[in-house]
Amino acid sequence: MRKLIFALTILISLTSFSQSPREVVQDQLDAYNAKDIDAFMDVFSEDIELWTLGDTIPSVKGFSPVKKIYADLFDRSPNLHSEVLNRTVIGNKVIDYEKITGRSGKGEGKILFLVMIYEVKEGKIFRATAVRQD
Repeated sequence: MRKLIFALTILISLTSFSQSPREVVQDQLDAYNAKDIDAFMDVFSEDIELWTLGDTIPSVKGFSPVKKIYADLFDRSPNLHSEVLNRTVIGNKVIDYEKITGRSGKGEGKILFLVMIYEVKEGKIFRATAVRQD
């Protein structure tokens, strides 16, 4: 009986300390704005996929390729910043309407508005789908 109570206590503790999808995505946004690649990648699953809405295959697949893309972006764009204009949570999906400023390189100096759909499982983002303004 004691073992059962101990196991239930551990299970309840782990459940109560796991982050909600909203918290996971907020951690990702905070790390993005801090340009902290390690904290940013900490919220992604090993099999992360980046999608553009309507595409039939992911634009990027896998932890290492995603890390390389964002490490390069953070290095090139010291003024990079994302502001969430609206956030909606539906189950394990977090839908953000974002305003991105400070990008260097392609589109430098332009404000980018986009919708991001983050899908979270077991405290990690496993799929992020972008809806970009034409």
